[in-house]
Amino acid sequence: MSEVSLAPGRRLSEIRQQLGMSQRKAAELSGLTHSAISTIEQDKVSPAVSTLQKLLRVYGLSLSEFFAEERKSDEPRIVINAADLIEIGSRGVSMRMVHNGTPNHAVAMLLETYQPGSTTGDKIKHQGEEVGTLLEGEIILTINGQSYPLRAGQSYAINTANPHSFSNNSTRICRIVSAHTPNTF
Repeated sequence: MSEVSLAPGRRLSEIRQQLGMSQRKAAELSGLTHSAISTIEQDKVSPAVSTLQKLLRVYGLSLSEFFAEERKSDEPRIVINAADLIEIGSRGVSMRMVHNGTPNHAVAMLLETYQPGSTTGDKIKHQGEEVGTLLEGEIILTINGQSYPLRAGQSYAINTANPHSFSNNSTRICRIVSAHTPNTF
């Protein structure tokens, strides 16, 4: 495993310091508390995807740039093995991103797994569109305060500029395959 996947907080701290930014300034620009940033950087907690997106926006990075390991070859991969998917989820929500090493790809594809009782947490908001299909289980998609219960076999298409979240209130695992464009991950 890479250092990035083992210690995301330490990586965030290094990026912030390389930018010459204090924790307080990062907190001010991201809308997070200084305490939250300190706790994340010490790897005491794993940040929710929405929290990580707020920090990375301040640092000028996408999720894929943050999690991608340095490639030895300039050629993008054609075949990506399951072990090479980039995990960007946390707290019972696994979001494994298909990434071939191309820094500027137009679409992001995620394989998502929601454990029973898990949620994406805070409302997520980013530019673009998202489409997904539930492969297994049930999920509640909440967008603009409206909840949509979805079951295996159903799909969704949303404007991700609207605040949204996903929650698995069932007792079964939920699996989703989703695509996002433009790539904000």
